Amino acid sequence: MSKEKIKKPFYKKWWVWLIAFVIIIGAATSGGDETTPDASSTSPANTEVKEENTEVDDTTEEASEEQESDESGSEEEAEEAKEESVPREYKSALKKAESYAATMHMSKQGIYDQLVSEYGENFPEDAATYAIDNIEWDWNENALKKAQSYAENMDMSNQGIYDQLISDYGEKFTPEEAQYAIDNLE
Repeated sequence: MSKEKIKKPFYKKWWVWLIAFVIIIGAATSGGDETTPDASSTSPANTEVKEENTEVDDTTEEASEEQESDESGSEEEAEEAKEESVPREYKSALKKAESYAATMHMSKQGIYDQLVSEYGENFPEDAATYAIDNIEWDWNENALKKAQSYAENMDMSNQGIYDQLISDYGEKFTPEEAQYAIDNLE
């Protein structure tokens, strides 16, 4: 599951709101009127300036919300920088792990063993450990899909399927994952 940077629309960038804020402030202070009414005046021009100030306050709130959003964006940028510092081999191991999980419905331990096996992918242990630590997958669902395959293709009993799912010579799912599969097998 690779994470790609999604480009924000222009109106969600902090600098757009800053420019809008400056334009509104500039319009509010100039008011388009040559003479400045005094504060005690209740002329329509003074009321208009008050309405513009309310609009500026709304824009300021939106700008501060955008700034908060940009702070979370900088957290995303930090995570991307961290991701860029990950060695290529680690990223490859993670992609291969995701492929095994998606297509072969393997268990976490089964994938790790396949990644480090000299007869499998032959990744170094640290790359395989990185992949297993960073893969986000529903292992219960994989156990269920594997159990359904055994039930449909090999006509195995529930106990036989459970034993195969947890076996060190079989699928290597945890007992909890295997039990979930048996409980939800149709």
